[in-house]
Amino acid sequence: MSMFKRMLASAGIGAAQVDLMLHQEEVNAGDTISGVVRIQGGRVDQQVDDVYAFVMTRYLKEQNDTKVNVEATVAKFLLASKFTVESEQVYEFPVSFQLPAITPVTMGRTPVWIHTGLDIKEAVDPKDRDQLQVNPHPYSAVILEAVNQLGFRIREVTCQYAPHYSRNNGLPFVQEFEFVPASQFRGQLDELEIIFFPDENGVDLLLQIDRKARGLAGLFAEALDTDESFVKMRFDRNQLASGASYVADQLAETIRRYV
Repeated sequence: MSMFKRMLASAGIGAAQVDLMLHQEEVNAGDTISGVVRIQGGRVDQQVDDVYAFVMTRYLKEQNDTKVNVEATVAKFLLASKFTVESEQVYEFPVSFQLPAITPVTMGRTPVWIHTGLDIKEAVDPKDRDQLQVNPHPYSAVILEAVNQLGFRIREVTCQYAPHYSRNNGLPFVQEFEFVPASQFRGQLDELEIIFFPDENGVDLLLQIDRKARGLAGLFAEALDTDESFVKMRFDRNQLASGASYVADQLAETIRRYV
């Protein structure tokens, strides 16, 4: 009977179960989050190699002229390792880890969740999944407020496959914020796209400034995508501490150079 129980446990039937109970479901990118991991022993003792947590999201990737959703790991955290989960026993221990500053914001259709699991040799890997609501990193939030002050409104937020930016964030994708002008740049810009790369000392920005076509020359430029300018900017923590109005002035001055 014992051998039969072990066979069932290796197939995931009557095996140990894991549950991550977070202390907060709404966080900012870069926050330290905490919680309790609860492990319920199954019908037999099982040796656990690792207890881990993956911060996960999805991004869009074009394959054969079709856009598909791809799951991606933003970060991995080892919570515990090398212990025996005895049958029918319950184990609870506190955990905490820091979300990367580049964790995507859960705006638009971008999901973020934590996948928690037990690594058990020669057995099904028990998993738990917890959704997170992720707000912008505080440095990115200042930029977003500044963009709002300039009269832009968000049209779309998406995570897109972009491996050439991996040296900036170590990920195969970036999160793009697409804005349309509603006041002072209306009539000059079609849209403004921003990619954020926050770190502990500030935030790097990549702006795509898409000028509105004017006349025949403008139409040719739009057709050839030469009406778009890519601009890099950085705001350090001292500049960001000056507030959104200061940042808005700096952004406006930069945008005007390209319209």
